[in-house]
Amino acid sequence: MKPPITTEELRQAAEPLPRVQLAHLPTPLEELPRFAAVLGGPRVFIKRDDCTGLAFGGNKSRHNEFVLGEVVRQGADMLVWGAGVQSNNCRQTAASCAKLGIDCHLVLSNTHHAEDVQGNLLLDHILGATYEIADVPIGPQLDALIQERVEEFRALGRKVFDFDREVIKVRAATSYALCYAELMDQVSALGIEPDAVYSCAGGATGAGLALGRAALGKSAPVHAILPIRWPWDEAEDIAKYATKTAECLGIDVQIEPSEIDISDEYVGEDYGVPTAAGMEAIALLARNEGILVDVSYSGKALGALVDQVRKGRYTSDQAIVFVHTGGTPALFAARDQIVEMIPPKKRS
Repeated sequence: MKPPITTEELRQAAEPLPRVQLAHLPTPLEELPRFAAVLGGPRVFIKRDDCTGLAFGGNKSRHNEFVLGEVVRQGADMLVWGAGVQSNNCRQTAASCAKLGIDCHLVLSNTHHAEDVQGNLLLDHILGATYEIADVPIGPQLDALIQERVEEFRALGRKVFDFDREVIKVRAATSYALCYAELMDQVSALGIEPDAVYSCAGGATGAGLALGRAALGKSAPVHAILPIRWPWDEAEDIAKYATKTAECLGIDVQIEPSEIDISDEYVGEDYGVPTAAGMEAIALLARNEGILVDVSYSGKALGALVDQVRKGRYTSDQAIVFVHTGGTPALFAARDQIVEMIPPKKRS
């Protein structure tokens, strides 16, 4: 690998890619002094990618600047997408399509959520996406069903976006390499060198953060906390797409699976099923800093951070950053579990 590049050089490398403006950037970086004091560990900062603005924000608004940029470049008039019923990805994609005048059809896996039109599904409804709920798991089976719908719409004369996972993941990962550069500029302005970065970050988000770290020559690990156990080797997948993204951007970086710091230890029983550790972390952050995280993604990743701080992984003179990837609308769909698992605050 050549010497590290600068944050500005990383941004310049992404300039040739098709892009549409969707997100409010840069997102804020805030210190969490009360939260850190409760944990009794290092300084903790939070990168507020829940504040990207589009339909309650989240990491997919960054992704979609490049993904929808490719959709527009192809001249498509329709996008068929899919994930779980309470998918933050689908909600932000529906909003992106609405903003750009592109029809959106969602194929949603029932996962562990009820079919109540609540949380993200309610927002999909308001945003005007058509949708169906299917009893197939997220992964290859859902991807196959999405492709079936693509062919059905094409047979009706629609110009549906040509979904290519290789293209999509590279475009989306580019957005999080840029997010990492944005974060490094912010911590540099504060005179801080983080000792670790935590995020709920598999897939393209994880690949982008890994690429940003490698391209800028940073030594502090990026701890990617998985929200789901995929039927493939996720470290290999992240390394593969980080390297492919580097190639696309003309950056001389080769990333190996051994360089990816990844954990599925905090998934719990299954994807979308709340954990006690995640619920405690949600309450700690909300009741000490007034910031909300969701039960399936950022809440579980924050639970990992809390657990590792309590285990003495960091000293009080260190600093860590938590990248909040959004997901707060799903809190409303998890009302019953939240009421059951987060006790009310007692009167003093």
